[in-house]
Amino acid sequence: MTKTGCTALLLLAGVALAGPADQPATNAASTIPPTKRMDPPVHPPAPGYLSLPGETIDTWHGYKRHLFWVDGCRAWVVEPKNALPGKPWSWCLQFPDAFTDRTPVPALLEAGYHHAHVVVGNTFGSPEAIGHFNAFYKMLTKAGFSDKVVLIGLSRGGLYAYRWASENPDKVAVIYGDAPVCDMKSWPAGKLNGKGEGKPMNPDWTAAIKCYGFKDEAEALAYPGNPVDTLAPLAKAGVPIIHVVGDADPVVPVAENTAVVEERYKKMGGTIEVIHKPGVGHHPHGLDDPKPAVDFILGHARTNAVTPVSSTNSTAPGNRP
Repeated sequence: MTKTGCTALLLLAGVALAGPADQPATNAASTIPPTKRMDPPVHPPAPGYLSLPGETIDTWHGYKRHLFWVDGCRAWVVEPKNALPGKPWSWCLQFPDAFTDRTPVPALLEAGYHHAHVVVGNTFGSPEAIGHFNAFYKMLTKAGFSDKVVLIGLSRGGLYAYRWASENPDKVAVIYGDAPVCDMKSWPAGKLNGKGEGKPMNPDWTAAIKCYGFKDEAEALAYPGNPVDTLAPLAKAGVPIIHVVGDADPVVPVAENTAVVEERYKKMGGTIEVIHKPGVGHHPHGLDDPKPAVDFILGHARTNAVTPVSSTNSTAPGNRP
């Protein structure tokens, strides 16, 4: 497909975010549209150890946030109060404002991780989105961030996280999936046994077909690049995976998504842990106490980390623990 078709969906991102397998409608407005420049935040950047081209500064959950543009998309990085050497970081690929306090993100910030996001809109991890992700990753690693990143895939964000990870397995420290979509035949197509949303054809399934440039639904259903199909590069690279799922999720059923990933990844010799929430549906994401997920991420990320290739913005001694 042409770039125009999927880019048009970015302009609708603020509207499209409120559907099932998404963040709640109350969080939709907090996403910054990627293709329409916004008014600058209240104050300009202050001097510090981290500086990104053209950035402005605001706050996010009590932390300093650097807002900037990369590859035509709005992006941001949240700075921890006491950054670890080597700038380890987490990256939420979609819905960074959904159930944040129930995810590992606050604890990772407290531990010294940076946290990042680039807005690509409702694009389902499509090839165009991956291009933006690559530009974003390149920019941050050139700024001295760790070569390996903790990926966070919430809901349909699982498509984004796994697609980028499968193409860049050597750049991933850990994957955290939270009720993640792992097969588009399950959601949004709704062609398996779960509720899905493709019965009858719905805007999300239509949008996904358009974003990927499939000629028709049959080609989309035959697509061999779903997360359940692309685990081998991750297993070979030794990428640890943790998922948090609601066992009563009718939108992204565990049996059609996480359970398939778990079974296949274990057969490949990969490390995967799944935390089940009995009786819980698609929402709320995360855990009442995210500590088990945090411990998994920190424990595996330390052994799977590498030092940055570039350090144009080195960590100042005053920011080290």
